[in-house]
Amino acid sequence: MLLKEVIKGLDILDTKGSLDIEIDNIQYDSRKVGKNDLFICVKGFTVDGHKFIDMAIEKGAKAFLVQEDIQRDGVTFIKVKNTREDMAKVADNFYNHPSQRFDVIGVTGTNGKTSITTFLNEILTSADNKVGLIGTIKISDGDKEIESNSTTPESRDLQDYFDQMINNGCKYCAMEVSSHALALNRVAQTKYKVGVFTNLTPDHLDFHKDLEDYRNAKEKLFYMTTNANVINIDDEGGKVIYENIKNLDTKCYTYAIDHEADFMAKDIKIEARGVSYKLVTPTYEEDIFVPVPGKFTVYNTLAVIAACYALEISKEIVLNGLKNTGGVAGRFEAISNETGISVIVDYAHTPDALENVIKTAREFVKNRIITVFGCGGDRDTTKRPLMGNIAQKLSDICIVTSDNPRTEDPERIINDILEGLDKSKENYKVVIDRKEAIKEAIEIAQKGDVILIAGKGHENYQIIGKVKHHFDDKEIANEFLQNK
Repeated sequence: MLLKEVIKGLDILDTKGSLDIEIDNIQYDSRKVGKNDLFICVKGFTVDGHKFIDMAIEKGAKAFLVQEDIQRDGVTFIKVKNTREDMAKVADNFYNHPSQRFDVIGVTGTNGKTSITTFLNEILTSADNKVGLIGTIKISDGDKEIESNSTTPESRDLQDYFDQMINNGCKYCAMEVSSHALALNRVAQTKYKVGVFTNLTPDHLDFHKDLEDYRNAKEKLFYMTTNANVINIDDEGGKVIYENIKNLDTKCYTYAIDHEADFMAKDIKIEARGVSYKLVTPTYEEDIFVPVPGKFTVYNTLAVIAACYALEISKEIVLNGLKNTGGVAGRFEAISNETGISVIVDYAHTPDALENVIKTAREFVKNRIITVFGCGGDRDTTKRPLMGNIAQKLSDICIVTSDNPRTEDPERIINDILEGLDKSKENYKVVIDRKEAIKEAIEIAQKGDVILIAGKGHENYQIIGKVKHHFDDKEIANEFLQNK
């Protein structure tokens, strides 16, 4: 593609060199630059791409998108105000506006994104469609899957994935949209057929200045949709977003349990084997069963049903897909064993999510709940005492341990958690080593107990310092259950 077509629509401050040159690829990572590429010099939080210009020239780059005054002979420089923001537009141009060529469903909110996108993927695939998936656990382009490194990829990579999905015959893409991606313009230029809002609870307040800023970032998604928005109005953040967007030209559907909404669940029954409820929609009522326990499953499936309604997927396909779902890896995932102890692994890493999963376990536990959890390092510290308080209050025993400490001292993280605990009670323990904490929980467990191992879910690693070490809660639990 000619460079002048790649940069079409940018607010250009200055150019040096020819724009009538052929560009073979675009990159923002200097390690991936090849011959005849456009290298986008992004000023990141820790690395400045402008420092790698000479390296990129040596590797064959012919053009550079910059936000500094730079000149080298034989290559072209295009200066803009903010290269990170403009990377989305450049990528959308280069890949021929892929999100406009198939149906993208974006899901945002603190909790539930992975479950909703997984359910959508299962349902839409069951209707004989190829479906792409972008999220916390994995990215699927319709033919192959790769492990995901972040909830939402950088804009250049995102548009590349969209293009691959279309080339592979995908009709839809179900994707998680993080607040970071919205705030940092990773999803700018993406056209969403349907947008879904799940809920808003304190999280990522190390990045967002407060809860309002966090909500405002999430709200951006609903001005990027072409067909419909789906909003949880039982959630306070959802109510605010609904009021702000309800008069847009885009159709807005609401879902709720406790408030009158377009999609509602009534006569809810929660059991160990799953949830059942009476679904009420704008045009039909139906009895629902989903083999995933928890009130959060009711909310997640209401969102899925509403999104599919907006996409005009038949109710038979939707309801059958939910009834036969295999669940989501690391989301209230039971570990099969013969000890009479229920062991559940869950990704819950926010106060709201931890409260939800413990309350779900309380619905069917026959004896005690033992919760093993920690909090991630180099992340929002305000939620640590809140999660400690929730774990102690709702569990019979809680074991406080490490999660992904990253560059923080694990003891410091645990001390923050302990600030939320009632020290006069003796229903908690501190076991810093996560493997030993899981071992301790299984050793003290009795028949009829539920052990909830929270925080990491699908993750098969632990980050200590800046190094990823293999660590899988499910594998560790299985190891000790076999010796129980």
